[in-house]
Amino acid sequence: MSQRPQALFAMAAEHVPQVFPPEVLARLRESVDIDPALVAGDFTDPRVLDALARTEILVTGWGCPRLDEAVLDAAPRLRAVLHSAGSVKSFATPGIWRRGIAVSSAAAANAVPVAEYTLAAILLAGKDVFAARERMRATRASTGWGVIPGIGNHGRRVGVIGASRIGRRVLELLRPFDLRPVLTDPYVDEKEAAALGVPLLPLDELLRTSDIVTVHAPETPETHRMIGRRELALMPDGAVLINTARGALVDHDALVAELRAGRLTAVLDVTDPEPLPADSPLYDLPGAFVTPHLAGSQGNELARLGLAVAEEAERLLAGGELAYGVDLAALERVA
Repeated sequence: MSQRPQALFAMAAEHVPQVFPPEVLARLRESVDIDPALVAGDFTDPRVLDALARTEILVTGWGCPRLDEAVLDAAPRLRAVLHSAGSVKSFATPGIWRRGIAVSSAAAANAVPVAEYTLAAILLAGKDVFAARERMRATRASTGWGVIPGIGNHGRRVGVIGASRIGRRVLELLRPFDLRPVLTDPYVDEKEAAALGVPLLPLDELLRTSDIVTVHAPETPETHRMIGRRELALMPDGAVLINTARGALVDHDALVAELRAGRLTAVLDVTDPEPLPADSPLYDLPGAFVTPHLAGSQGNELARLGLAVAEEAERLLAGGELAYGVDLAALERVA
């Protein structure tokens, strides 16, 4: 193999062994010369600045410091930023793209466990599992075997808000089941929706006609509180709201009112604020099933993110196109 290009980790140091366990790190090092003991958590560190001067590929992750003009000036040989997590918004600046530096994200890899969590939540919600658990907790009794009307996953309509990477993956995972998914997304037309195999509906119609609504839109000024009091009121009695996107997309005060009334139930992996304050009613309301932002990559799933970066490095060095390139023009409307 020809001489490997110099690479540098830029993230919180504790994430390197989590995202790049030995077998994944070994594969990455087949393509690039990178030292896992030198991690840029601060670009003013003299050792980091010295390494930056030689760095061609920056492997970023959670906790990466901002790549401002001073940092980019200190890295004149930099040609690619390969991000081992989802969004690059917290650290990426337009100067990266102006300098012709390629940017890639492992968002597609991180979409896999989020979509799996969502699928599980949809199927369990369709069987009324969350409410049944609360009833058994309250009564300390079981009704035993019997037919329960009004539940089940045969023909249930699932409204997907957002054809993001996660939203699209959810649609793929729903295909083997006897569910009826529908989609709303202002950036998708009828032709693209048909290619995804789902009807395209306006948001209001989706909310009015779906038994389960799952949110997969990015957080932008346009989507802030997109599910508010009016939108929640459109949802039919007994409907379920699932949110694995961002807490700020949902008006939590309005949602709490619906949950208190017992009209809706919710599965929330994200909240606003996050974490919830100790006195939040969402901890106690029987219609709320809240998890601590764990739908994304956790435990052994983190290695999938590192593997995505290793594969991107291989494509880059082979002269191919990055599979998961991030375009500056589209950055405003993605997570």
